[in-house]
Amino acid sequence: MINIAPLRSSERARWEQLWREYQDFYAVALPADVTDTTWQRLHDGRVHGLGARDSTDTLVGIVHFLFHEDTWSTVPACYLQDLYVDPKIRGTGCGRLLIEAVAESAKAAGQVHPYWLTHETNSLARQLYDRIGKNQGFIQYVYTPA
Repeated sequence: MINIAPLRSSERARWEQLWREYQDFYAVALPADVTDTTWQRLHDGRVHGLGARDSTDTLVGIVHFLFHEDTWSTVPACYLQDLYVDPKIRGTGCGRLLIEAVAESAKAAGQVHPYWLTHETNSLARQLYDRIGKNQGFIQYVYTPA
């Protein structure tokens, strides 16, 4: 049984372990000050964080999301920025539960279509994403100065 609820201040060490595994998956290493700032933002309301906990109340998954102004709507957009589930429990529905919890938060804010990005090689997660979402065909670019 997986329970989804806001991240707790007491879960910093386990959150950080999952956060680092997430970074490893995407082959990035964020500086410690970014991790510290992210944790702070998760607890001051600028970014929202939910945790998935197993039957022993151990954190096994995390999701971070935020609301932002949207030029295509009169309600804030909901961007699901980070989603990570411990590899030991992937395929059990934990990722879906985390996404559905973000969708509920978005609905409460007046938005019914949270959106997210993933890497094209993230085939396991994309199996879930293709079942519950719609790939709208956009390609992401990041400006790189000359």
